[in-house]
Amino acid sequence: MAVSALSQALRSLSLVKVGLQTFSNIGFNAPTGSNSLLRVSSSGSCSLTLWRGFLTTAPLEQNRSLWKQAKKYTVRPTGVKKTGGRDYTGKIRRHGIGGGHKQLYRMIDFQRLHCEENKGQPTFEERVVEVRYDPCRSADIALVAGGNRKRWIIATETMQAGDLIKTSGVIGRMAVSANEGDAYPLGALPVGTLINNLELYPGKGAQYIRAAGTNGVLLRKVNGTAIVQLPSKQQIQVLETCMATVGRVSNIDHNKRIIGKAGRNRWLGIRPSSGLWKRKGGWAGRKIKPLPPMKSYVNLPSVSAKA
Repeated sequence: MAVSALSQALRSLSLVKVGLQTFSNIGFNAPTGSNSLLRVSSSGSCSLTLWRGFLTTAPLEQNRSLWKQAKKYTVRPTGVKKTGGRDYTGKIRRHGIGGGHKQLYRMIDFQRLHCEENKGQPTFEERVVEVRYDPCRSADIALVAGGNRKRWIIATETMQAGDLIKTSGVIGRMAVSANEGDAYPLGALPVGTLINNLELYPGKGAQYIRAAGTNGVLLRKVNGTAIVQLPSKQQIQVLETCMATVGRVSNIDHNKRIIGKAGRNRWLGIRPSSGLWKRKGGWAGRKIKPLPPMKSYVNLPSVSAKA
């Protein structure tokens, strides 16, 4: 109703942008601003009003509510835009995604070796403020505080509020006896340590072993590199300066949850399949395959280059 009444009022008026010469001809004193309008009604009467234009969109700075548009790190939760499995062209790239409950994203700092500002200390301690559920990932997250800042990290299995966790980037001559939740370079940990949140390249941040209840094993250290066994039993080789967190990722019973009904999957943003019956092919049977060869993320110089 309000929109129709406004449109009828605008039809009865004709807005004409006028200049100083037009005002002098009809006997009006023109204002100094350039955004001026002469309103002429159907009866012939004229009235002069100032016009400041129409605001079509809000400023971009006010629309930065999505976590991907954030300019700097913050512990405050931000909005998440649903994609439905579609890319920027609108084509579905990942089936089975759609809908779901609204979620707030909490930015996780996967680089544990972030020293305090203006100090540059490679070793520091932080206290766990709280451990909570995160709707955007399977593992729980922990809010830790140290110095003049706070940040979210992936919580380990036994991490609780009030615990002190240590982060160090120093590789000593002797292996350290680390507690669960502490972060050290792989070269500083003893062989056989259970680790999570593993870096592939030093300083890039954790990329492996971040899911709930997972952990890797430090198998051996060879010539400045470390061999790590992933939860999939595959082995990878990285530099010993890559950071890793000691222990197992929290929420170990994540794989034992009971969905209960189809509606809960829709709450989680999981769409059902098409329902079309498909004959089982060769993929249905059990297969015993050998483990893939060890993957190396170390760019070591070849023997010919040394010669």
